[in-house]
Amino acid sequence: MDYAEHLDRGLHDVHCSFIPGAPPTGEAEACRAAMYSPYSALFRESMWGGVPISLFALGAFAFLGGFAVYLLLARERAPKIALFFFAGVGITPLLVSLVMFTISVTKLGHLCKTCVGIYISSLLLAIGAVSGLFTLKGEARPRLGFLFPVAWLAALGLTTLVPAVVYAASVPDERPYLNKCGSLKQPKMSVGTPLKIHGSRAIQPVLLFEDPLCPTCRAFHERLVDEGVFERFDIDLVLFPLDSECNWMLDEPLHPGACIVSKAVLCGGDRVRQVLEWAYDEQVYLTRAGKAGANVLRAAIKQRWGEELLKCVDDRKTDVLLNQHLHFASDNGIPVSTPQMYLGSKRVCDEDTDMGLRFMLSELAPEVLK
Repeated sequence: MDYAEHLDRGLHDVHCSFIPGAPPTGEAEACRAAMYSPYSALFRESMWGGVPISLFALGAFAFLGGFAVYLLLARERAPKIALFFFAGVGITPLLVSLVMFTISVTKLGHLCKTCVGIYISSLLLAIGAVSGLFTLKGEARPRLGFLFPVAWLAALGLTTLVPAVVYAASVPDERPYLNKCGSLKQPKMSVGTPLKIHGSRAIQPVLLFEDPLCPTCRAFHERLVDEGVFERFDIDLVLFPLDSECNWMLDEPLHPGACIVSKAVLCGGDRVRQVLEWAYDEQVYLTRAGKAGANVLRAAIKQRWGEELLKCVDDRKTDVLLNQHLHFASDNGIPVSTPQMYLGSKRVCDEDTDMGLRFMLSELAPEVLK
């Protein structure tokens, strides 16, 4: 449902609850991160968003639910081979869930409630399927030939594929929209220069406007790394903190403390990427520190990066550098939101940086996926 909602290229609330039928919510970052991750769908390069793997689970659970009803109604008339078949296929969702649980813990770093609900359902299904074998007490039961399990297995495969095939056939063609989000008016900074981050196998120039205390920027950065494309980018990084302390385009701070952390990134020198990724990794703490006051935030920067970098943060020249970045954003009429991504002078649509990321890259910069 959530994937289908996003096919209109809009941002929607996400269902994220243990309770079936619970309403979607905007406070569902774990589920949103799971949905946007490269592990949630197949064929992402050939269609926008790909085909969500949850559709295969939906088909498999539908078959297994129907087979369970058959066994329940048949009771002692059910042949032994049917119980053995159900026990065998009934544990497969649990095996898949164990793989996805491992990915969630080791790759995504958190668990979404909907995913956990599927894990629990898979466990209950496996227990129920295997426990069915204990109902066999040696009584005479009907005998069936080997063609029946083959037919059941074929039916399982068919019902597993049908939802995904129907979904894939209905996905709209998003290619006409990829270049519809504008371009830079002024491709080069008239004063100053953006920060440089060279991937280890950089082949594609890209311009990024980012705020180190922006959760969406952090999630976007993690997606680029998880997709394996970050190292293929030759990045011009422009700091665009959504903090009214330095950003005159805002009446009030969206991310208090972002100006100070942005200056820390500017002072990173050869360690720009390390400082930026530190800000993303410690974003929750740094956000709290920013709300607590500048001195708390400055202490955190000093503790991690030392006195010299903190002196650079407090240097008037760093204020000027950050102001140059903000003027570049203003001169180009950049929307007051982050992240913003440009391939050449063309702006990448916001919706093509999340679910549609891999499809967008396959169309506009296919070389980074090789």
